[in-house]
Amino acid sequence: MSTENKNLPNPIDITRIMEMIPHRYPILLVDRLIDYVPGESAVGLKNVTMNEPHFNGHFPGMPVMPGVLIIEAMAQTSALLVVETLGEEAQGKIVYFMSIDNAKFRKPVVPGDSLHIHVEKIQNRGKVWKFQGTAKVGDTVCAEAVVTAMLTDQDAG
Repeated sequence: MSTENKNLPNPIDITRIMEMIPHRYPILLVDRLIDYVPGESAVGLKNVTMNEPHFNGHFPGMPVMPGVLIIEAMAQTSALLVVETLGEEAQGKIVYFMSIDNAKFRKPVVPGDSLHIHVEKIQNRGKVWKFQGTAKVGDTVCAEAVVTAMLTDQDAG
């Protein structure tokens, strides 16, 4: 999948993202959805900056984005794909993260990096969706994991 789809009429910007998923600062970890194929795949963009609160302690003098936040960015990109795929059917629903499998961290992500989060649907059975996620800076794979999520009523949590 390309990093940016030139045929995508309107990338999904942060304003639309905040309408689609409930996450907010400091845990909203996708700045833009730059590519997607409904029901199949998506590429999210996270611009990593030194202004993020986790860099105060992870690690002083050597800032590294925590791996768990990279996985969360994969989960959020996956949730955006689910919501975009289902359209009106997703109204009043929320996508809950269920599991992480086969997480691997290959290279540190640091302030100044543009992290491209690639997700591809592996499986969809009813309300449960499974995705292969790969986080890259340029062509370098920084992390990968399989994430599973479930679509449920927003007030069912």
